[in-house]
Amino acid sequence: MSEDARLIANHRVHVVPVVLALANPPWQRDVWLDPSAFEDLDHVFHTLFDDFCDADEPERYLGVSLRSDEEVVLMRQLGAALNAAAAEAPNDTDAEHLRTSAWPEVVAIAGRLAQVMVANDLKELAALLDDAAVPDPCQIVRGTTGNNGEQAGGEPSSETASPEVRPAISPKRP
Repeated sequence: MSEDARLIANHRVHVVPVVLALANPPWQRDVWLDPSAFEDLDHVFHTLFDDFCDADEPERYLGVSLRSDEEVVLMRQLGAALNAAAAEAPNDTDAEHLRTSAWPEVVAIAGRLAQVMVANDLKELAALLDDAAVPDPCQIVRGTTGNNGEQAGGEPSSETASPEVRPAISPKRP
């Protein structure tokens, strides 16, 4: 893995879960409103605005914690929605944030961003895998080089050729 890939992975391991949490209202109620839980909205704001991204100016995090221009655009929208919710929460409590008129927009944008981020991470994971190391499923038939039952020498084999299909129980005639 390259140093750039390692850097982005180290940042995204923090950013992606926070975005997923913002897209999940039951999680927000169950975890953020529980005073004994470590994660709260303050953690989310620090992750997205201070520590691993800057949701106000996400362009400079392209290639650091964001993989694509689409992620940058959505992160900027998420930052604006989070700022709008914060402006409606004068006491800055998690419960207040969740009740603001801006919060449904936070959840919606976070949902779109989460979908894009996860899809981009899966594409990156697939690119990291060596396609040559993954055998073609059609080739995984014992002793064959194709799906027609031929041995490597070109002779059909009864061991690997498709069996004749017969009913398991013969019907009895009266």
